[in-house]
Amino acid sequence: MSVLTNELLARYGRTPVPRYTSYPPANVWGAVSHSFAIEAFGRAAGRPLSLYVHVPFCRKLCFYCGCNMLVTRSQPLVERWLAALRLEVDRVASALGRAGKVVQLHLGGGTPTYLDEDQLTRVVSLLRSRFDFSAATEASIEVHPPVTTVGQLETLARLGFTRVSMGVQDFDPLVQERVNRLQPYAQTAALVRAARKVGFESVNIDLMYGLPLQTAERFDRTLDQVITLRPDRIALFGYAHVPSLKPHQRVLDERELPTPEQRLAILVRSVARLTGAGWEPIGLDHFALPADELFRARAAGTLRRNFMGYTTCADSEVIGFGPSAISEAGGAFVQNVRDVHVWAGLLERGLLGASRGWRLSEDDARRGAQIARLFCQLEADLGDLEPPGLKELAADGLVTREGSRVKVTETGRLLLRNVAAVLDDYLGDAPSRRVHAAAV
Repeated sequence: MSVLTNELLARYGRTPVPRYTSYPPANVWGAVSHSFAIEAFGRAAGRPLSLYVHVPFCRKLCFYCGCNMLVTRSQPLVERWLAALRLEVDRVASALGRAGKVVQLHLGGGTPTYLDEDQLTRVVSLLRSRFDFSAATEASIEVHPPVTTVGQLETLARLGFTRVSMGVQDFDPLVQERVNRLQPYAQTAALVRAARKVGFESVNIDLMYGLPLQTAERFDRTLDQVITLRPDRIALFGYAHVPSLKPHQRVLDERELPTPEQRLAILVRSVARLTGAGWEPIGLDHFALPADELFRARAAGTLRRNFMGYTTCADSEVIGFGPSAISEAGGAFVQNVRDVHVWAGLLERGLLGASRGWRLSEDDARRGAQIARLFCQLEADLGDLEPPGLKELAADGLVTREGSRVKVTETGRLLLRNVAAVLDDYLGDAPSRRVHAAAV
Protein backbone atom coordinates (compact mmCIF):
# COMPACT_ATOMS: atom_id res chain seq x y z
CA MET A 1 0.00 0.00 0.00
CA SER A 2 1.34 3.41 -0.96
CA VAL A 3 2.40 5.71 1.87
CA LEU A 4 2.87 8.77 -0.34
CA THR A 5 1.82 11.72 1.79
CA ASN A 6 0.72 15.20 0.83
CA GLU A 7 3.87 16.50 2.55
CA LEU A 8 6.11 14.35 0.36
CA LEU A 9 4.11 15.30 -2.72
CA ALA A 10 4.42 19.01 -1.91
CA ARG A 11 8.15 18.78 -1.22
CA TYR A 12 9.03 16.84 -4.35
CA GLY A 13 6.63 18.87 -6.44
CA ARG A 14 8.44 22.13 -5.81
CA THR A 15 10.80 21.66 -8.75
CA PRO A 16 9.39 20.51 -12.11
CA VAL A 17 11.20 17.50 -13.54
CA PRO A 18 11.10 16.03 -17.07
CA ARG A 19 9.27 12.86 -18.04
CA TYR A 20 12.61 11.37 -19.16
CA THR A 21 11.42 9.86 -22.40
CA SER A 22 14.98 10.74 -23.38
CA TYR A 23 18.21 11.59 -21.64
CA PRO A 24 19.29 14.32 -21.86
CA PRO A 25 15.72 15.70 -21.84
CA ALA A 26 14.60 17.49 -24.99
CA ASN A 27 14.58 20.91 -23.30
CA VAL A 28 18.41 20.99 -23.30
CA TRP A 29 18.89 20.03 -26.95
CA GLY A 30 20.20 22.57 -29.42
CA ALA A 31 19.70 23.52 -33.05
CA VAL A 32 20.98 20.98 -35.57
CA SER A 33 21.62 20.99 -39.28
CA HIS A 34 20.50 18.79 -42.17
CA SER A 35 23.95 17.16 -42.20
CA PHE A 36 23.73 16.35 -38.46
CA ALA A 37 20.56 14.34 -39.14
CA ILE A 38 22.00 12.60 -42.21
CA GLU A 39 25.09 11.56 -40.24
CA ALA A 40 23.00 10.25 -37.34
CA PHE A 41 20.88 8.12 -39.66
CA GLY A 42 24.00 6.87 -41.42
CA ARG A 43 25.42 5.59 -38.12
CA ALA A 44 22.22 3.55 -37.63
CA ALA A 45 22.74 1.52 -40.83
CA GLY A 46 21.98 -2.18 -40.45
CA ARG A 47 20.30 -1.83 -37.06
CA PRO A 48 16.71 -2.98 -36.33
CA LEU A 49 14.26 -0.10 -36.76
CA SER A 50 11.23 1.21 -34.89
CA LEU A 51 9.34 3.62 -37.15
CA TYR A 52 7.12 6.41 -35.85
CA VAL A 53 4.86 8.56 -38.04
CA HIS A 54 3.36 11.73 -36.57
CA VAL A 55 -0.04 12.60 -38.05
CA PRO A 56 -0.63 16.14 -36.74
CA PHE A 57 -4.26 16.65 -37.78
CA CYS A 58 -7.39 16.75 -35.58
CA ARG A 59 -11.02 17.54 -36.35
CA LYS A 60 -11.57 19.46 -33.11
CA LEU A 61 -9.57 20.81 -30.19
CA CYS A 62 -9.52 19.00 -26.84
CA PHE A 63 -8.79 21.74 -24.32
CA TYR A 64 -6.40 19.63 -22.20
CA CYS A 65 -4.24 18.63 -25.19
CA GLY A 66 -0.47 18.97 -24.87
CA CYS A 67 0.39 17.31 -28.20
CA ASN A 68 1.64 18.89 -31.39
CA MET A 69 -1.56 19.04 -33.41
CA LEU A 70 -3.47 21.17 -35.89
CA VAL A 71 -7.24 21.45 -36.19
CA THR A 72 -8.05 21.60 -39.89
CA ARG A 73 -10.53 20.50 -42.53
CA SER A 74 -8.13 21.18 -45.39
CA GLN A 75 -7.64 18.12 -47.55
CA PRO A 76 -5.07 19.96 -49.73
CA LEU A 77 -2.94 20.37 -46.58
CA VAL A 78 -3.28 16.66 -45.80
CA GLU A 79 -2.19 15.84 -49.34
CA ARG A 80 0.80 18.17 -48.98
CA TRP A 81 1.70 16.33 -45.75
CA LEU A 82 1.47 13.00 -47.57
CA ALA A 83 3.69 14.24 -50.40
CA ALA A 84 6.25 15.65 -47.95
CA LEU A 85 6.15 12.38 -46.00
CA ARG A 86 7.15 10.52 -49.17
CA LEU A 87 10.12 12.87 -49.63
CA GLU A 88 11.16 12.38 -46.00
CA VAL A 89 10.88 8.59 -46.11
CA ASP A 90 12.91 8.44 -49.33
CA ARG A 91 15.61 10.73 -47.94
CA VAL A 92 15.94 8.96 -44.59
CA ALA A 93 15.92 5.51 -46.21
CA SER A 94 18.77 6.63 -48.48
CA ALA A 95 20.73 7.98 -45.50
CA LEU A 96 20.27 4.70 -43.64
CA GLY A 97 21.67 2.82 -46.61
CA ARG A 98 21.64 -0.82 -45.57
CA ALA A 99 18.57 -0.49 -43.36
CA GLY A 100 17.80 -3.17 -40.82
CA LYS A 101 14.44 -4.87 -40.44
CA VAL A 102 11.49 -2.91 -39.10
CA VAL A 103 10.46 -4.48 -35.81
CA GLN A 104 7.93 -1.82 -34.80
CA LEU A 105 5.63 0.72 -36.47
CA HIS A 106 3.57 3.27 -34.58
CA LEU A 107 1.22 5.97 -35.89
CA GLY A 108 0.58 8.78 -33.42
CA GLY A 109 -0.74 12.29 -33.43
CA GLY A 110 -2.81 14.34 -33.52
CA THR A 111 -5.39 11.85 -34.67
CA PRO A 112 -4.05 9.21 -37.08
CA THR A 113 -7.60 8.14 -37.95
CA TYR A 114 -8.14 11.64 -39.27
CA LEU A 115 -6.75 9.93 -42.39
CA ASP A 116 -9.29 7.96 -44.40
CA GLU A 117 -8.82 4.32 -45.42
CA ASP A 118 -7.06 5.18 -48.68
CA GLN A 119 -4.68 7.63 -47.00
CA LEU A 120 -3.83 5.14 -44.24
CA THR A 121 -3.09 2.54 -46.90
CA ARG A 122 -0.84 4.99 -48.77
CA VAL A 123 1.19 5.73 -45.64
CA VAL A 124 1.82 2.06 -44.83
CA SER A 125 2.47 1.15 -48.48
CA LEU A 126 5.06 3.95 -48.67
CA LEU A 127 6.90 2.64 -45.62
CA ARG A 128 6.80 -0.96 -46.84
CA SER A 129 8.18 0.10 -50.21
CA ARG A 130 11.33 1.60 -48.64
CA PHE A 131 11.91 -0.56 -45.55
CA ASP A 132 12.18 -4.28 -44.87
CA PHE A 133 9.41 -5.22 -42.47
CA SER A 134 9.88 -8.22 -40.21
CA ALA A 135 7.21 -10.91 -40.27
CA ALA A 136 6.73 -10.19 -36.56
CA THR A 137 6.59 -6.38 -36.81
CA GLU A 138 4.48 -4.90 -34.03
CA ALA A 139 2.22 -2.29 -35.67
CA SER A 140 0.19 0.02 -33.43
CA ILE A 141 -1.90 3.14 -33.82
CA GLU A 142 -3.55 5.79 -31.64
CA VAL A 143 -7.22 6.44 -32.37
CA HIS A 144 -9.95 8.81 -31.23
CA PRO A 145 -13.16 6.73 -31.03
CA PRO A 146 -15.60 9.47 -32.17
CA VAL A 147 -13.77 9.83 -35.51
CA THR A 148 -12.78 6.18 -36.02
CA THR A 149 -14.94 3.82 -38.09
CA VAL A 150 -15.13 0.05 -38.21
CA GLY A 151 -14.05 0.34 -41.86
CA GLN A 152 -10.83 2.05 -40.76
CA LEU A 153 -10.19 -0.71 -38.20
CA GLU A 154 -10.72 -3.36 -40.86
CA THR A 155 -8.29 -1.57 -43.18
CA LEU A 156 -5.71 -1.24 -40.41
CA ALA A 157 -6.01 -4.94 -39.58
CA ARG A 158 -5.43 -5.81 -43.24
CA LEU A 159 -2.36 -3.58 -43.21
CA GLY A 160 -0.91 -5.58 -40.33
CA PHE A 161 -1.79 -3.46 -37.30
CA THR A 162 -2.12 -5.58 -34.16
CA ARG A 163 -2.42 -3.03 -31.35
CA VAL A 164 -4.72 -0.04 -30.98
CA SER A 165 -4.61 2.69 -28.33
CA MET A 166 -7.87 4.53 -27.64
CA GLY A 167 -7.94 7.89 -25.91
CA VAL A 168 -10.65 8.10 -23.24
CA GLN A 169 -9.32 10.38 -20.45
CA ASP A 170 -12.61 10.28 -18.50
CA PHE A 171 -16.10 8.94 -19.21
CA ASP A 172 -17.81 11.48 -16.93
CA PRO A 173 -20.10 13.63 -19.17
CA LEU A 174 -19.43 16.84 -17.21
CA VAL A 175 -15.66 16.40 -17.42
CA GLN A 176 -15.95 15.62 -21.12
CA GLU A 177 -17.98 18.77 -21.68
CA ARG A 178 -15.41 20.91 -19.85
CA VAL A 179 -12.50 19.61 -21.96
CA ASN A 180 -14.47 19.62 -25.24
CA ARG A 181 -14.21 15.87 -25.79
CA LEU A 182 -17.66 14.26 -25.91
CA GLN A 183 -17.19 10.50 -26.06
CA PRO A 184 -19.97 8.26 -24.67
CA TYR A 185 -18.96 5.00 -23.01
CA ALA A 186 -21.18 3.01 -25.39
CA GLN A 187 -19.33 4.42 -28.41
CA THR A 188 -15.93 3.44 -27.02
CA ALA A 189 -17.17 0.02 -25.91
CA ALA A 190 -18.47 -0.68 -29.42
CA LEU A 191 -15.11 0.27 -30.93
CA VAL A 192 -13.26 -1.98 -28.46
CA ARG A 193 -15.49 -4.89 -29.49
CA ALA A 194 -14.99 -4.09 -33.18
CA ALA A 195 -11.20 -3.93 -32.79
CA ARG A 196 -11.12 -7.36 -31.20
CA LYS A 197 -13.50 -8.77 -33.78
CA VAL A 198 -11.35 -7.67 -36.74
CA GLY A 199 -8.22 -9.16 -35.19
CA PHE A 200 -6.41 -6.60 -33.02
CA GLU A 201 -4.42 -8.56 -30.46
CA SER A 202 -4.06 -5.77 -27.92
CA VAL A 203 -6.31 -2.86 -26.96
CA ASN A 204 -4.94 0.02 -24.88
CA ILE A 205 -7.00 2.72 -23.15
CA ASP A 206 -5.56 6.09 -22.10
CA LEU A 207 -6.93 7.80 -18.99
CA MET A 208 -6.06 11.17 -17.49
CA TYR A 209 -6.36 12.48 -13.93
CA GLY A 210 -6.20 16.12 -12.87
CA LEU A 211 -8.86 17.37 -15.32
CA PRO A 212 -11.53 19.91 -14.34
CA LEU A 213 -14.30 18.67 -11.99
CA GLN A 214 -12.62 15.32 -11.34
CA THR A 215 -12.81 13.77 -7.88
CA ALA A 216 -11.74 10.35 -6.67
CA GLU A 217 -15.38 9.32 -6.31
CA ARG A 218 -16.40 10.45 -9.80
CA PHE A 219 -13.29 9.01 -11.42
CA ASP A 220 -14.16 5.73 -9.72
CA ARG A 221 -17.14 5.44 -12.06
CA THR A 222 -14.86 5.81 -15.08
CA LEU A 223 -12.64 3.07 -13.64
CA ASP A 224 -15.70 0.84 -13.24
CA GLN A 225 -16.44 1.21 -16.95
CA VAL A 226 -12.82 0.74 -18.02
CA ILE A 227 -12.52 -2.42 -15.94
CA THR A 228 -15.64 -3.73 -17.66
CA LEU A 229 -13.97 -3.20 -21.06
CA ARG A 230 -10.95 -5.24 -19.87
CA PRO A 231 -8.30 -3.57 -22.08
CA ASP A 232 -4.94 -5.32 -22.30
CA ARG A 233 -3.11 -2.15 -21.30
CA ILE A 234 -4.05 1.05 -19.51
CA ALA A 235 -2.11 4.32 -19.44
CA LEU A 236 -2.92 6.70 -16.58
CA PHE A 237 -1.44 10.12 -17.27
CA GLY A 238 -1.48 13.21 -15.08
CA TYR A 239 -2.84 16.32 -16.78
CA ALA A 240 -0.23 19.07 -17.14
CA HIS A 241 -1.82 22.51 -17.00
CA VAL A 242 0.67 24.73 -18.85
CA PRO A 243 -1.32 27.57 -20.46
CA SER A 244 1.90 29.53 -21.00
CA LEU A 245 2.98 26.80 -23.43
CA LYS A 246 -0.47 25.69 -24.62
CA PRO A 247 -2.61 28.86 -24.82
CA HIS A 248 -5.81 26.92 -25.59
CA GLN A 249 -5.70 25.56 -22.01
CA ARG A 250 -6.60 29.05 -20.79
CA VAL A 251 -10.26 28.30 -21.51
CA LEU A 252 -10.21 25.87 -18.57
CA ASP A 253 -11.22 27.40 -15.24
CA GLU A 254 -8.29 26.77 -12.91
CA ARG A 255 -10.67 26.88 -9.95
CA GLU A 256 -12.25 23.66 -11.26
CA LEU A 257 -8.94 21.76 -11.41
CA PRO A 258 -8.37 19.25 -8.60
CA THR A 259 -6.08 20.41 -5.81
CA PRO A 260 -2.76 18.59 -5.36
CA GLU A 261 -4.39 16.64 -2.52
CA GLN A 262 -7.32 15.67 -4.74
CA ARG A 263 -4.97 14.65 -7.57
CA LEU A 264 -3.06 12.43 -5.18
CA ALA A 265 -6.30 10.85 -3.96
CA ILE A 266 -7.37 10.09 -7.53
CA LEU A 267 -3.97 8.62 -8.39
CA VAL A 268 -3.65 6.43 -5.30
CA ARG A 269 -7.23 5.21 -5.59
CA SER A 270 -6.80 4.46 -9.31
CA VAL A 271 -3.61 2.46 -8.79
CA ALA A 272 -5.32 0.42 -6.07
CA ARG A 273 -8.40 -0.20 -8.21
CA LEU A 274 -6.45 -1.26 -11.32
CA THR A 275 -3.98 -3.51 -9.52
CA GLY A 276 -6.82 -5.01 -7.50
CA ALA A 277 -8.66 -5.81 -10.75
CA GLY A 278 -5.71 -7.72 -12.20
CA TRP A 279 -3.54 -5.19 -14.05
CA GLU A 280 0.14 -5.16 -13.21
CA PRO A 281 1.90 -1.77 -12.88
CA ILE A 282 4.54 -1.15 -15.55
CA GLY A 283 7.05 1.52 -14.59
CA LEU A 284 5.46 4.96 -14.61
CA ASP A 285 1.73 5.43 -15.35
CA HIS A 286 1.20 2.17 -17.31
CA PHE A 287 -0.60 -1.06 -16.43
CA ALA A 288 -0.85 -4.37 -18.30
CA LEU A 289 -2.63 -7.68 -17.87
CA PRO A 290 -0.25 -10.56 -17.07
CA ALA A 291 -0.89 -12.13 -20.50
CA ASP A 292 0.16 -8.95 -22.35
CA GLU A 293 3.59 -8.86 -23.97
CA LEU A 294 4.40 -5.60 -22.17
CA PHE A 295 4.24 -7.44 -18.85
CA ARG A 296 6.29 -10.31 -20.26
CA ALA A 297 8.89 -7.87 -21.57
CA ARG A 298 9.27 -6.32 -18.12
CA ALA A 299 9.79 -9.78 -16.63
CA ALA A 300 12.35 -10.63 -19.34
CA GLY A 301 14.22 -7.33 -18.97
CA THR A 302 13.52 -6.29 -22.59
CA LEU A 303 11.14 -3.43 -21.80
CA ARG A 304 11.97 -0.02 -23.27
CA ARG A 305 10.57 3.46 -22.77
CA ASN A 306 10.91 6.21 -25.33
CA PHE A 307 8.84 8.88 -27.08
CA MET A 308 6.34 6.20 -28.16
CA GLY A 309 5.79 5.12 -24.55
CA TYR A 310 6.65 1.70 -23.18
CA THR A 311 7.57 -0.79 -25.89
CA THR A 312 8.89 -4.32 -26.19
CA CYS A 313 11.44 -3.43 -28.90
CA ALA A 314 14.46 -2.59 -26.77
CA ASP A 315 17.17 -3.23 -29.33
CA SER A 316 16.23 -0.87 -32.16
CA GLU A 317 16.85 2.57 -33.58
CA VAL A 318 13.83 4.91 -33.51
CA ILE A 319 13.18 6.75 -36.77
CA GLY A 320 10.53 9.48 -36.64
CA PHE A 321 8.66 10.98 -39.58
CA GLY A 322 6.38 14.01 -39.69
CA PRO A 323 6.37 17.41 -37.94
CA SER A 324 7.80 17.30 -34.37
CA ALA A 325 8.69 13.59 -34.71
CA ILE A 326 11.80 12.51 -32.81
CA SER A 327 14.42 10.00 -33.91
CA GLU A 328 16.83 8.24 -31.59
CA ALA A 329 19.48 6.90 -33.94
CA GLY A 330 23.23 6.61 -34.28
CA GLY A 331 23.90 7.81 -30.76
CA ALA A 332 21.92 11.01 -31.25
CA PHE A 333 18.47 12.53 -30.93
CA VAL A 334 16.97 14.38 -33.90
CA GLN A 335 13.66 16.25 -33.74
CA ASN A 336 11.76 17.68 -36.69
CA VAL A 337 10.40 21.21 -36.75
CA ARG A 338 6.91 21.37 -35.24
CA ASP A 339 5.01 23.42 -37.82
CA VAL A 340 3.60 21.25 -40.62
CA HIS A 341 4.01 24.02 -43.22
CA VAL A 342 7.65 24.69 -42.29
CA TRP A 343 8.39 20.94 -42.16
CA ALA A 344 6.87 20.38 -45.61
CA GLY A 345 8.70 23.40 -47.00
CA LEU A 346 12.10 22.10 -45.86
CA LEU A 347 11.47 18.75 -47.52
CA GLU A 348 10.24 20.41 -50.70
CA ARG A 349 13.56 22.29 -50.83
CA GLY A 350 15.56 19.06 -50.74
CA LEU A 351 16.35 19.02 -47.01
CA LEU A 352 15.17 17.04 -44.00
CA GLY A 353 12.81 18.56 -41.48
CA ALA A 354 15.30 18.37 -38.59
CA SER A 355 15.51 21.41 -36.32
CA ARG A 356 16.79 20.28 -32.88
CA GLY A 357 18.91 17.46 -31.55
CA TRP A 358 21.73 16.16 -29.40
CA ARG A 359 24.73 13.89 -29.77
CA LEU A 360 25.20 11.65 -26.74
CA SER A 361 28.42 11.77 -24.75
CA GLU A 362 29.68 8.68 -22.91
CA ASP A 363 28.35 10.14 -19.66
CA ASP A 364 24.96 10.86 -21.29
CA ALA A 365 24.71 7.24 -22.45
CA ARG A 366 25.71 5.93 -19.03
CA ARG A 367 23.22 8.03 -17.10
CA GLY A 368 20.51 7.50 -19.70
CA ALA A 369 20.88 3.72 -19.44
CA GLN A 370 20.39 3.83 -15.67
CA ILE A 371 17.42 6.20 -15.91
CA ALA A 372 15.87 3.80 -18.41
CA ARG A 373 16.45 0.92 -15.97
CA LEU A 374 14.65 2.87 -13.25
CA PHE A 375 11.66 3.51 -15.49
CA CYS A 376 11.47 -0.03 -16.88
CA GLN A 377 12.78 -2.31 -14.13
CA LEU A 378 12.44 -0.03 -11.07
CA GLU A 379 16.07 -0.65 -10.20
CA ALA A 380 19.51 0.38 -11.39
CA ASP A 381 23.18 -0.21 -10.68
CA LEU A 382 24.79 3.18 -10.33
CA GLY A 383 28.37 1.90 -10.19
CA ASP A 384 30.59 4.67 -8.86
CA LEU A 385 27.93 7.35 -9.29
CA GLU A 386 26.87 8.97 -6.03
CA PRO A 387 24.39 11.61 -7.17
CA PRO A 388 23.29 14.38 -4.81
CA GLY A 389 19.81 13.74 -3.48
CA LEU A 390 20.08 9.95 -3.37
CA LYS A 391 20.39 9.85 0.42
CA GLU A 392 17.29 12.03 0.72
CA LEU A 393 15.33 9.65 -1.55
CA ALA A 394 16.32 6.73 0.67
CA ALA A 395 15.48 8.62 3.86
CA ASP A 396 12.03 9.46 2.47
CA GLY A 397 11.36 5.81 1.59
CA LEU A 398 11.35 6.30 -2.19
CA VAL A 399 14.28 3.95 -2.80
CA THR A 400 16.27 1.28 -1.01
CA ARG A 401 20.01 0.77 -1.46
CA GLU A 402 22.30 -2.21 -1.37
CA GLY A 403 25.79 -1.13 -2.33
CA SER A 404 25.59 0.50 -5.75
CA ARG A 405 22.18 -1.04 -6.48
CA VAL A 406 19.09 1.13 -6.06
CA LYS A 407 15.53 -0.19 -6.02
CA VAL A 408 12.40 1.95 -6.27
CA THR A 409 9.81 1.34 -3.57
CA GLU A 410 6.04 1.29 -4.07
CA THR A 411 5.90 4.86 -2.82
CA GLY A 412 8.82 5.82 -5.05
CA ARG A 413 6.98 4.48 -8.09
CA LEU A 414 4.47 7.32 -7.72
CA LEU A 415 7.37 9.81 -7.76
CA LEU A 416 9.48 7.96 -10.31
CA ARG A 417 10.36 11.09 -12.25
CA ASN A 418 11.79 12.64 -9.09
CA VAL A 419 13.79 9.48 -8.39
CA ALA A 420 15.26 9.56 -11.90
CA ALA A 421 16.00 13.28 -11.59
CA VAL A 422 18.86 12.67 -9.15
CA LEU A 423 20.79 11.19 -12.10
CA ASP A 424 20.07 14.18 -14.34
CA ASP A 425 23.31 16.14 -14.80
CA TYR A 426 21.48 18.87 -16.74
CA LEU A 427 18.89 19.75 -14.10
CA GLY A 428 19.17 22.98 -12.14
CA ASP A 429 22.74 23.85 -11.22
CA ALA A 430 24.25 20.44 -12.03
CA PRO A 431 27.79 20.51 -13.52
CA SER A 432 26.76 19.85 -17.10
CA ARG A 433 24.67 23.00 -17.34
CA ARG A 434 27.86 24.31 -18.94
CA VAL A 435 27.89 24.49 -22.75
CA HIS A 436 27.94 21.04 -24.33
CA ALA A 437 29.29 20.87 -27.89
CA ALA A 438 26.78 18.21 -28.92
CA ALA A 439 24.65 19.96 -31.52
CA VAL A 440 26.20 21.32 -34.69
